[in-house]
Amino acid sequence: MSVKNKNERNNNILSIDVGGTSIKACILSQEGELLSEFKKLPTPEESTPQAVLKCIKELASALEDSFERISIGFPGYVKFGKVETAPNLAKNKWANVDLAQQVSNLFNKPVRLINDADQQALGIVSGKGFEIVFTVGTGFGTALVFDGELLPHLELAHLPITKNKDYDDYIGTKAFEKLGEKKWNERLQRIIEIYKTVFNYDTLYIGGGNSKHINFELDHNIKLVTNKDGIKGGAKLWEVAEKYHVYTNHPNNKK
Repeated sequence: MSVKNKNERNNNILSIDVGGTSIKACILSQEGELLSEFKKLPTPEESTPQAVLKCIKELASALEDSFERISIGFPGYVKFGKVETAPNLAKNKWANVDLAQQVSNLFNKPVRLINDADQQALGIVSGKGFEIVFTVGTGFGTALVFDGELLPHLELAHLPITKNKDYDDYIGTKAFEKLGEKKWNERLQRIIEIYKTVFNYDTLYIGGGNSKHINFELDHNIKLVTNKDGIKGGAKLWEVAEKYHVYTNHPNNKK
């Protein structure tokens, strides 16, 4: 993705993608064009809310362009600007955390917060038919989209796939490190076959840090995508958020 010349700044968006391995950020125009370099930092080992906020602040300071709004994709269940779950970050530290409000107060800017796979989907999908986004990284993220409309977010990663494993356990980074590339790819192929049968999708998009390890031929309607492709969903979020009941947090909760 090419970097656009810096010009109109009033509606620029700081787009953030929080992951279990790294936290990414860039500045986007309101049309979703990249205005800055794509920056990332390792997710803190002790990934508490305070540590993640510190990392976001550091990333923003490394970006040269200005911004007036902020979008955040977060790996967990999000409701009305609050994080309800974060299974791949610090355990027992993220229940009912008003992350959007804290970021809004930190930068004195309005913030919209959504699940990370949903934000990626907004930046990736074609808008034609039933489309699904997978993210295969620290865990397993999913987003469902029909004719360009996000469907309600489901934490499908926590459905059981074996007697003692959910999808996060089965295909996440810990499984990759334990099993190796060959067995991990066999598991991913099994998941794809399950989704074909259950959802009958028109297009499947696969992203996330471990997608680079895919070594089998993909069907014609399966596409590999990158974090850079998905993070532009941070701009789309400001176009469509009201449709999906995404809450906007304002500095000090002032509207």
